[in-house]
This record gives sequence, structure tokens and C-alpha cells, in this order.
Amino acid sequence: MTYVVTDNCIACKYTDCVEVCPVDCFYEGENMLVIHPDECIDCGVCEPECPADAIRPDTEPDMENWVEFNRKYSEAWPVIITKKDQLPEAEELDGTPNKLETHFSEAPGEGG
Repeated sequence: MTYVVTDNCIACKYTDCVEVCPVDCFYEGENMLVIHPDECIDCGVCEPECPADAIRPDTEPDMENWVEFNRKYSEAWPVIITKKDQLPEAEELDGTPNKLETHFSEAPGEGG
């Protein structure tokens, strides 16, 4: 099992989760984070830290696509281990449906 970041992270990008991750398996895109599924040790400490409830276990229904999504972008984006401020529109867009289609950016973040 692994944990994955889902679309509610898009345009929010809270980074509370990266500070508690013992294996530094979070990667930063321009407007979201992902978890490398092969590096995640399934400890679960990140899940309750996410204010947007965007981190889910891959054992939940319909998570297969999110596992592959997280794998793809974790191999392209830089690792992030330091908490940063969330995006300015985070509170406004938290819970907005279909953010993958309307707000997602493939661009990498800065990492750090």
C-alpha cells in the first residue's frame, strides 16, 4: 500500500505533509504535490496533516489512476522537504470539483 495525492491538492498546495514525512517522498509541481508510490513507506503520518484532505490510501476505490499520476509527476518534479505557504487561492478553491481538468499545471515547482 501507498498514499497518493489527489486533485483536491491542485491550486491549494498545502505543504504541512512534507514536514512530517520520514522518507521525503513528496515532489512539488507548480500548483500541487505528489507522492512517489515506490518511496512511500505507508506510515500514514501525512494523511491527517493535509488541510485539504487530498492525501488518500491507494486501497480506496478508484485510486489506480492516482497512483500512476503520482508516479509520473514524482519522476519529473523536484523533491520537497520544507513547508512553504499554501497558494493564495487555497482556501477559496479547497473542495472545488474537477480541478484536474480546470486548474492543473504540469510545470515543476521549485522543490526544497
